[in-house]
Amino acid sequence: MRRRGFITLLVGAASPPILLSLPVRAQHAIRRIGVLMGTAESDVEQRALVATFIRRLTDLGWRDNENIHIEYRWAAGDPDRLRNLAAELAGLSLDAIFAQGTPATTALRRSAPTTPVVFVNVTDPVSSGLVSSVAHPGGLITGFSNYEAAIGGKWLELFKEAAPAVTRVAALFNADNPGLDKSVRALNAAAPTLGMRVIEAPARDANEIKHAIDDFAKDRDGGLLVFGDFLMMANRELIVTLAATHHLAALYSLRQFTTHGGLMSYSIDSSDLFFRAATYVDRILRGVKPGDLPVQQPTKFELVINLKTAKALGLEIPPTLLARADEVIE
Repeated sequence: MRRRGFITLLVGAASPPILLSLPVRAQHAIRRIGVLMGTAESDVEQRALVATFIRRLTDLGWRDNENIHIEYRWAAGDPDRLRNLAAELAGLSLDAIFAQGTPATTALRRSAPTTPVVFVNVTDPVSSGLVSSVAHPGGLITGFSNYEAAIGGKWLELFKEAAPAVTRVAALFNADNPGLDKSVRALNAAAPTLGMRVIEAPARDANEIKHAIDDFAKDRDGGLLVFGDFLMMANRELIVTLAATHHLAALYSLRQFTTHGGLMSYSIDSSDLFFRAATYVDRILRGVKPGDLPVQQPTKFELVINLKTAKALGLEIPPTLLARADEVIE
């Protein structure tokens, strides 16, 4: 017998059995993210947007309850509930949180200052104090803005084309949304060149929304311009109904109002933002610092016109405007 084999045999005989580790598939810890929405879970259109976000995460290799766990929270248009849900998510030790809108992102900045946050539909993240700059956000918050303040002039131009008799415009917005201040100021600055006057109509709940529209509609030649955020989205049926009741031409900053019977919207493609936001969440989960991911501007805008509503209002939409529309609802 060869010496090396003999020694090996003796050692094997004298030693207790050794359990060898067999190759197994690596076990990865499940990553945990939160999703904070200001609207109701029953909102079909909002759920479709979240589904777009989840599908993109799946395409990038993240599957719920396999290598990722998702905590959903829906505020149903209630500002107090939104803040409470942000605090609730902060206590869950999440790896990242995805949020829609300035109020939700602001609530997370206060409640979850050590958790990475990716946002969509934030109008002015710098002025809102959410990021240091668009190119270099710094900190733990980044995402995708919905439009620049200068878009107010574009909204008024579209308004003038669709409803040339309108000289007064009520700017309806969430009074507690800090990201809208600059946009409202830009709207006021653009109005005189078009022979229009802006009446600011801040509101904090459904009752204030109703009161603001009812009060504005007492005078003639008026139109309604709605800055869409979670509060307005949660009350879009009320707003569209009041506009119809008072025979007000209305332009909205989100297409969901137009599909619910509003006259016209010029807005970002929300589905595109939710899709792109998932890529940022993916990169953060793989180790990229949120502050190194620049805040991105929207790349897709869409003009939607509801001809049925226009006819009910007695408006003749110019063919040139219809030709520019991405979608015409008849």
